Amino acid sequence: MGSNTNGVVGDQSGTAMAETAGWRWTRASTSPTTSDLRLSLPPEGDALRSSSHGRLLQRRFQEQAPFHGKHRKFGINLVNFLEKAVLDVGAGSGILAIWSAQAGARKVYAVEATSMAEHARAVVKANNLQDVVEVIEGSMEDVVLPEKVDVIISEWMGYFLLRESMFDSVICARDRWLKPTGVMYPSHASMWVAPIRSGLGDQKSNDYESSMEDWYRFTDQTKNYYGVDMSVLTKPFSQEQKKYYLQTSMWNNLHPHQVIGTAATVKEIDCLTASNTRLCGFGGWFDVHFRGRKEDPAEKEIELTTAPSVNDGTHWGQQVFLLDPPIRVSEGDKLNASFSMNRSKENHRLMEVEFSCEIRQYSGELLPPFRNRYFIE
Repeated sequence: MGSNTNGVVGDQSGTAMAETAGWRWTRASTSPTTSDLRLSLPPEGDALRSSSHGRLLQRRFQEQAPFHGKHRKFGINLVNFLEKAVLDVGAGSGILAIWSAQAGARKVYAVEATSMAEHARAVVKANNLQDVVEVIEGSMEDVVLPEKVDVIISEWMGYFLLRESMFDSVICARDRWLKPTGVMYPSHASMWVAPIRSGLGDQKSNDYESSMEDWYRFTDQTKNYYGVDMSVLTKPFSQEQKKYYLQTSMWNNLHPHQVIGTAATVKEIDCLTASNTRLCGFGGWFDVHFRGRKEDPAEKEIELTTAPSVNDGTHWGQQVFLLDPPIRVSEGDKLNASFSMNRSKENHRLMEVEFSCEIRQYSGELLPPFRNRYFIE
C-alpha cells in the first residue's frame, strides 16, 4: 500500500581578485570602480574576519545605532523595562544591555558567545551597572539562567534580515526563557522585494566575461608551453565564476529612484510565534472506528485513537522513523511525501516501510529529495 501527502511547515595595487570556494583567479585592472572596491570586502565583514576588537566594537555599535535615542532607543515606553528581567541575545559590546538597565530593568542577562563578552563586562563596569547587568559568555543554546525573563531584546538582523542565522538563537532563547506573558524587541519583521534598475549588472557581466577570457588564455598557455591540457576544467571554473559574479547577491545602497516597481512583502515574521526547527523523522499511528456497517450502523460511533497524547497514551504508542541527519525546516516550508508499506519477505508478520520526500522551502528553493527504508519488527 502507498500514499502521497503534502504538508506545510576585490582590489589592491591595480589588481582585481575573484575568489570562490574552489578557485582563486587574478586579473589586471587599471581603474577599479568604487563598486569593485566595495565587493572586495570579506563577505563576513570585519566582525567575523578582523582580529581587531576595536573595529568589532565600532561595527557592533554602528549596527545597534538604529535603537538609539535615550530610552526611545527601543521604540517603546519605559514601562516595558521598568523592574523587568531582560535577556539580551548576542550582546556584543553590551550596548543594548546597558540601555535596558538605564531604562529601569531589575536584571539584565547579556549573553554573548564570543570573547567579546570580556569587553562587554568592562563596558558594563565602566558604566557602574555591574550590579544589574550580568554578562554571560556562552552559546544561547547552552546557557542556563536562574529565572524566566519578561523581555528578550536582540540585534539579530543580518543582510536581508536572515543571512547570519542568528534568529535561530533568538527562537531558542524565547522557547527556553521567555515568560508566557513576555515580550520581544524587535517583535515583528518584514522582508520586501522590488524591481530595480542598476548599472551593476552590465559591470558584473563584463567582469565574468573578462575572467573567462583570462581562463582561456591560461589553458592555451598551459597546453602550448607545458603540454598539459586543462580545458576539461573549463565548465566547473565557469560555473564558479558565474556564481561569484552573476549569482551572488551584493551589498548596495540603492537610491529610491532605482526602484522601478511596487515593492512586495515576501515574508512577515512574528517573533513570538515564528518557528525554525529540525525535521528529525516521521511519526506514525492509527485509529480504529466502531461504526458498524452502512445497513446496520452503530447507535453511537466510537473511535479508538493511538495519536500522540499528553494523558491518554496506549500500549501501541507510535512508530518513529528517524532521519539521519535531521533536516532544518521553517514555518511555511512544504513537504511532499510518499509512503509505502509491504510485508517482509522473510517474515509475513513483519513490515517494511519506505518514505520518500521532497521539501520546498518557503523561499521556493527545492531541497534534495530523499528516500529511506525502514523495518517494523
